[in-house]
Amino acid sequence: PISVLAGLYVEVSKAVAAYRRVELILTTRSDIASTPHPRRPQRVEGRIEFDHVSFGYDPQQPVLRDINCTIAPGETVALVGPSGVGKSTLVKLIPRFYHPTSGSVRIDGVPVSAYDPQYLRSQIAIVPQETHLFGFSIGENIACGQPNASKEQIIAAAKMANAHEFISEMEHGYDAEIGENGLRLSGGQRQRIAIARAFLQDPRILILDEATSALDTHAEHKVQEALGKLMAGRTTLVIAHRLSTIERADKIVVLQEGQVLATGTHEHLLQDCPFYRDLYQKQFSQSPVMPAVAESQSSRKAA
Repeated sequence: PISVLAGLYVEVSKAVAAYRRVELILTTRSDIASTPHPRRPQRVEGRIEFDHVSFGYDPQQPVLRDINCTIAPGETVALVGPSGVGKSTLVKLIPRFYHPTSGSVRIDGVPVSAYDPQYLRSQIAIVPQETHLFGFSIGENIACGQPNASKEQIIAAAKMANAHEFISEMEHGYDAEIGENGLRLSGGQRQRIAIARAFLQDPRILILDEATSALDTHAEHKVQEALGKLMAGRTTLVIAHRLSTIERADKIVVLQEGQVLATGTHEHLLQDCPFYRDLYQKQFSQSPVMPAVAESQSSRKAA
């Protein structure tokens, strides 16, 4: 009994220490200050503007420098550039995860700092490369951002995300426990759960950190199909890692050393931006010869 009591003391001490860490997080005040009268418009169109935006985690070492870019409502824009150039940092400024050190980020002409933070983030959905799932049921994971969603709404979102079929085949369906971080699901299934979350939220702005980069061909097809439906009619920013993504984008923004080097369509940049062409050949293309570029060069010589 004394031995058991000693072990119980250790477990209680660990539990108290864990509780204090959780309590510290829950009681931490947000450093995102709202304006006296934060905006909560009935509808967000989804026009995004980066106006001379600069940012650095260390003020002495800027990650982004004088970014200027406008994204029209419903437009799909791909961000490309070498690793560490600031693509993920740039999109994190939209939901106010960070504040620009200078310049302004605006949505529908209004600085993001003027919006109510909770409302602003309700208009934005993020589908990352690695989806975090909780050790609850599938239905609870889909509705984790919309706790008041009905069962019918959850099922409708899953159907749009091409997830309803595999969920229905599980023993307990939407009540099936999936383990911590979706341990009992494949990578493609976890990504479709994340997409179902986004459908349920029905955002005006969508941020995709290339949700298919780590999937096999079959899983990627299912996820890409679901993403295509999710992107329809929404302003979408894609951190691109695959050729199929950048070719479908309405516009491509090329970043180099924290700055916007060039903006345009895939074909335009292949012809007029040597940096993008080199990046394309190294990261996206399996072929060292670029037919579109070769044809363009031949036409110029003939002219």
